Amino acid sequence: MLDRYRVDARRVRLLQKGVVGPGPVIYWMNREQRYADNWALLHAQDLALRDMRGLLVVFCLQKTFLSASHRHFCFMLKGLQELESRLREVNIPFVILHGSPEKELPRSIDQLAAHSVVTDFNPLRIKRNWLNSIMAEINVPLYEVDGHNIVPCWHVSEKREYAAYTFRPKVTRMLPEFLTDFPQVEVHPYGAGDIGLISDWRRIFRQFDTQAAETGSWPIAGELGGQRQLEVFITKRLSNYNAMRNDPLERGQSELSSYFHFGQLAPQRAALSVAAAEVTEENRAAYLEELIVRRELSDNYCYYCDDYDRFEGFPEWAKKSLDEHRKDSRQYIYTEEQFLRGLTHEPLWNCCQYMLVRDGRLHGYLRMYWAKKILEWSESPEEALRIAILLNDTLAFDGRDPNGYAGVAWSIGGVHDRAWSERPVFGKIRFMNEKGCRRKFAVDDLIAACGQ
Repeated sequence: MLDRYRVDARRVRLLQKGVVGPGPVIYWMNREQRYADNWALLHAQDLALRDMRGLLVVFCLQKTFLSASHRHFCFMLKGLQELESRLREVNIPFVILHGSPEKELPRSIDQLAAHSVVTDFNPLRIKRNWLNSIMAEINVPLYEVDGHNIVPCWHVSEKREYAAYTFRPKVTRMLPEFLTDFPQVEVHPYGAGDIGLISDWRRIFRQFDTQAAETGSWPIAGELGGQRQLEVFITKRLSNYNAMRNDPLERGQSELSSYFHFGQLAPQRAALSVAAAEVTEENRAAYLEELIVRRELSDNYCYYCDDYDRFEGFPEWAKKSLDEHRKDSRQYIYTEEQFLRGLTHEPLWNCCQYMLVRDGRLHGYLRMYWAKKILEWSESPEEALRIAILLNDTLAFDGRDPNGYAGVAWSIGGVHDRAWSERPVFGKIRFMNEKGCRRKFAVDDLIAACGQ
């Protein structure tokens, strides 16, 4: 029996009290798809050890999820397959349920007479809707654990923060309390019983077009792949990060966003590793600003703003300015299909779109330029927002993510930004164009390297 919890209680919320059942603790995994450095898994094991119960990890697999493509599903499934084998080593079974969580999870909870349920925090509407539906169908305790943010989203702030300068001092002040190392998952001493559910990976992968999904250059899936990429970043790029990060030709960024999005690498592990690295404080601070302040600010935006992917979620000054410029003449207006196929008049934008289609990744500076040109070349800000989100969610490995929604909203709607000099179409939204890119890096060399 466990005599103490290993997870800071401030990371955990009891969403529903309920009555514990005689069966295993169920960890409904979704956002944090990893074995190591997983606060939700640790809390689920703490509950199971305390009451001498089995522990079962469950993942609900749907054939569609928002605008995810087959390559996103294949990347995710390869990581989950690796995860299953690691969990097996510590006597924790892993099960994939086929179907929507709000239907499949209550059924399994009932069949297994579950002790309780632990799940990952996710600020997106779809997860909150799932939780509301599930809580209406079950009567066991349901816990939510924020294992994605270093400082739990609901703890660092109780409101929507309107800029990094208001959020930064709050999260920075709390970092010493929360930026701690992780305990290890223990070999679980209690069985989960006859769960009667086995993951048939061959059948699971057959649901998706694996051959089509594996075209292009994309990251190596899984927890071990994420750990290796973190090591590469720290040993080869971090020492020059501040100087190289805004030049796409230098490949100076961390390339960890795919692993963060799929939960195959804990942002807290990256922060701990960077904090311990032998680099200058300038480079360390530059990366930690993006990893902690900017990324966790995105969760804050999506959690406290239900309209995070809509025009209504923009700040008032931005909505007013964009409204005043709705009827401005636009030299070019492109359709969704033209944007998707990279058929604009501007070679740099077409190159960005080509890289996004081919690799599922786009350099951060380029993605801001890419989104702002969609605003300039669309018939309305609402249409620009819709197209940018659709393309990012469908093509990018780190799409369908708070960081993506906040980034698009920053580019098109001034979220977490300030008013700038007024221009046609943009109004007071920050302006970016190819000329500005040329001041940052060798645009022609990038287009040539793109190889369209």
